[in-house]
Amino acid sequence: MRTVPSIIHLDMDAFFAAVEQAAKPSLRGKPVVVGGLGGRGVVSTASYEARRFGVHSAMPMAQARRLCPNAAFLTGRFDAYRWASDIVMGLLRERSPLVEPLSLDEAFVDLEAGPYGPALAQAGPAEGARLVLALAEDLRADILERTGLTASVGAAGSKLMAKIASEQAKPDGLVLVEIGSEQAVLSPMPVRALPGIGPATEQALRRVGLTTVADLAAAGPEELVQLLGRAHGAGVFQMSIGIDERPVVPDRDAKSVSVEDTFEVDLADRDRIMHEIDVLAARCVRRLRAAGRSGRTVVLKVRRFDFSTLTRSETLRGPTDDEEVIAATARRLALQVDTTGGVRLLGVGVSQLADYTQEDLFAQAVREAAEAQGEEEQRPEAGPAPVAEPEVPAVRRWWPGQDVTHERYGAGWVQGSGVGRVTVRFETPDSPPGRVRTFAIEDPELRPSGAVPLR
Repeated sequence: MRTVPSIIHLDMDAFFAAVEQAAKPSLRGKPVVVGGLGGRGVVSTASYEARRFGVHSAMPMAQARRLCPNAAFLTGRFDAYRWASDIVMGLLRERSPLVEPLSLDEAFVDLEAGPYGPALAQAGPAEGARLVLALAEDLRADILERTGLTASVGAAGSKLMAKIASEQAKPDGLVLVEIGSEQAVLSPMPVRALPGIGPATEQALRRVGLTTVADLAAAGPEELVQLLGRAHGAGVFQMSIGIDERPVVPDRDAKSVSVEDTFEVDLADRDRIMHEIDVLAARCVRRLRAAGRSGRTVVLKVRRFDFSTLTRSETLRGPTDDEEVIAATARRLALQVDTTGGVRLLGVGVSQLADYTQEDLFAQAVREAAEAQGEEEQRPEAGPAPVAEPEVPAVRRWWPGQDVTHERYGAGWVQGSGVGRVTVRFETPDSPPGRVRTFAIEDPELRPSGAVPLR
């Protein structure tokens, strides 16, 4: 057990939306929503201004538009997010070699392994806590200075409590859980506050009257093992009393990303199974994008009514994070499995991971734009060979939020496009809110550009 709360959890505030606001002066203080803008798109991140209207991550984009119609709705710019993430992770590694990234904007850090480790080891509880607070405040100040972004930090003696503390610190705050106060902090929280307790486990616990972490601690390990199984039940009890001995694992490189759900009642209806696969695919894609990754192999996991578990997989031609591609592949795999007796659990995953690519980012946007304008290629009907025609250049596509440069007006970003026109606001991170101008989508002086650094 640690005597000093030397594990910190850092979580950037509304990261994707905050990067957009930092890069675009006209959006500061205004609601911003980042995500897929097509009919089946979902919200990746909403700024705090948009959250006041009820918009949140994983919400269908159509619903977000109804709740907050005046928000700026933007596609993602993962080159910009990666740039900011690299700076933040670099600042964390200056504090310790033990940095465990969870996604582009979130990580655990073990300060005892860093330059201040000896001082923390020699300090008493009160002095050590003050030193951790000072180190965390310096970190937050450095991130703000280097990127213009705010971060929330939790400090504690374990990863469990540091994560809970950072949630309490949001937005733009710092919370420290003192050694010995863990159970008092946890007791009033709902059971879902503990990692590993999802909707199905929550319902199982609720049925026997266990709704808070205090209830779990009072139930004891024997009852929880009986309810949840040996490993899960014992682990939940340990966390309910504030014990978490998981180490900070540096630069963890996941080999796959997956999500799964266990259902209260076995699913027998094929349409319902396919719907749940679509939901799981959307969640899996959100995790992929949060980690800045894509993958080549789609994996479907099915646990049937008799507890037999089957997996099916398909390897694609190249890595992707396209939700429609992953969902369609998973549905195709489901057709290979006999589900007539009912399905107890479904899981969708992606393996053979690769770094996120710009082509992945815009693949869905290209298709959505083509569908919206009714310009998808049609298959030629059988008949005589067509007469060769001169090659026609492809129509240029522009996405809301995309970085562009104009030869006369300089750097800007796309506010929107349609009916052969594209609207651009010309501004940079350090400029005042800029002017808006409209051009033909084929304007030869307008071209895409790389992300402008925030600092």
